[in-house]
Amino acid sequence: MITQTEVRVSGFVNARRVHTAVTAGLEKRLLIWTARRMPAAITPDHLTALGLGSQVCAGIAYALAALDHRALWLVNIFLLLNWFGDSLDGTLARVRNQQRPRYGFYVDHICDTAGALTLMAGLGFSGYLHWPAAAGMLLCFYALSIESYLATYTLGRFHLSHGLFGPTELRILLAAGNAVAFVQPYVNLPGHAFLLFDVGGVIAIIGMSAMFVATAIRHTIALSVEETR
Repeated sequence: MITQTEVRVSGFVNARRVHTAVTAGLEKRLLIWTARRMPAAITPDHLTALGLGSQVCAGIAYALAALDHRALWLVNIFLLLNWFGDSLDGTLARVRNQQRPRYGFYVDHICDTAGALTLMAGLGFSGYLHWPAAAGMLLCFYALSIESYLATYTLGRFHLSHGLFGPTELRILLAAGNAVAFVQPYVNLPGHAFLLFDVGGVIAIIGMSAMFVATAIRHTIALSVEETR
């Protein structure tokens, strides 16, 4: 629990991180192993810049896929670089004991906000996903992000994932979709052909909406119980 003393002294409480995604355990071991071998000249800020730049480039590559579908493979390369930078920056800071909790939390999530916008915009321009689906996924991502930030402040727990899905799982699904769309961008459902990413987008919107509602209800109940004791 957050104590009043902690709040008065620092003005900021570093929330407990909660990560329950499928790849969380393996990813953590790999990131720590990599961070311990990272050259001293590479700083967490360098990795943050790499993560954001790679996500922006992934969005640009999606837009270029409207002209040449081989750009989908560029997207996957940039998604890998985005994972490397975005996932390793905080681990590197912790391994080196160079944490800047307020700065790191703020910059990391501002970059996530900007990166998600460019990625979804690129998908919308690509022709592989219609704009309403792209906008719906972006809105759901922002809704989950806002809920997570509010829970971090009010509950003192920062959820890096929702259930079994986190950023890494989403990158894997997106990369797999790119590989399939490169060969066959459409999926046949009874009587109709739909864009693969449209179908995936609708499923993602439904899933993220359900996660948002369930998490919001759970956290509302938890806060109500805590503050009526």
